[in-house]
Amino acid sequence: MAVADERARQPRTLLEQKIWERSQSLSEFAESAESFARQSGEPGTLSERNLKRLVAGRRTDGTLVGRPRPATARLLERIFGTSIDELLVPIEPTTASADTVGQELRSAIATAKRIDTSVVAILRDQLAAVRQLDRKLGATAAYHEVAVKIDQVTQLHSYSLSAGTRAQLAALLAELSALAGWQALDQGRVSTAWNHYERAKQVAHESDDAAFARHVEAEQAFVLLDIGHAIDAVDLLAATESDARGDGSPLLRAWLAAAHGEALAASDRPLESLRAFDRAESLLPAGPSTDDGPYLVLDSVHLARWRGNALARIGEADAVSVLDKALRGLDPTFTRAEAGLRVDLATALAVAGEHDEANLHITKARDLATEIGSARQLRRLARLPGKC
Repeated sequence: MAVADERARQPRTLLEQKIWERSQSLSEFAESAESFARQSGEPGTLSERNLKRLVAGRRTDGTLVGRPRPATARLLERIFGTSIDELLVPIEPTTASADTVGQELRSAIATAKRIDTSVVAILRDQLAAVRQLDRKLGATAAYHEVAVKIDQVTQLHSYSLSAGTRAQLAALLAELSALAGWQALDQGRVSTAWNHYERAKQVAHESDDAAFARHVEAEQAFVLLDIGHAIDAVDLLAATESDARGDGSPLLRAWLAAAHGEALAASDRPLESLRAFDRAESLLPAGPSTDDGPYLVLDSVHLARWRGNALARIGEADAVSVLDKALRGLDPTFTRAEAGLRVDLATALAVAGEHDEANLHITKARDLATEIGSARQLRRLARLPGKC
């Protein structure tokens, strides 16, 4: 049964309800729970098959499902902050009258009608706060907040009748879904990341600014890179960069060029990669951008970090100096970015034969990645030759 069809009925247990509130399918939640267990040192495991049994609350003969193994119970309790007994209690179905259903719809529409620019501004401020939490503490600390916010904005967007309000909420929802996609990618949950980006693309096209759709499409290319589809990523980013040349802001065009450069480096096309980074540098605004488009973290330091990643990937000798300068200029609140930068620097130093210094960055990168639950960076570290 599709997720949308499932949610046309009542949840059968509190566990199922809480999974729905996270805007996840059972397979996505099982994957995220396994990832959480690895990152938090929990021994519990959770397969999709076992999860289907638990969320049902009752067996086919009507008897209550049994408790899961203690380790699995503890895992679910840690994720939701609720006892396993409460999570598994069946929710008895209720038959709502037509008047009740109609009143619920009228209330939802009335709530959406009260959304004005000040409400949208509050929602944007909340997104900005979650972004700060995410970049400093990682997806493990912020993923749940993003999931809850996605559900809230989805509800408001679904019942909004004003075209202008729907467009603003669509842009906000695209940004939230893109953030959830990036978090899932960092946690190593590539299928979940892909699905978040698909949802982000759908709503982005309803915003008044094509920049949101272009940004989401480009970010989805990083999922392709992570599963080894570099050529597909190059094609996608080339098309997106070309599409933005007519009316894209300089900042977005610089970001797209840099993303294209990373994909080209991953495809063993070094000269084209370096030309793409040159384009990005020429397009990058000199000062802070006042663009109201998608959230983009790109200044001279982050562009140098990005270029350094490509230089390290293609084995250029000046990768070390570029990355070292970027590390010294990086805002220390960008923990995930620092972990990735140190992996790049360790890679470049190892190629240069500076193994002792490379090992120092490997150790620091591993510590940071472990703290924030970055399976992506830990996987990159595991692939380094001669790793600690």
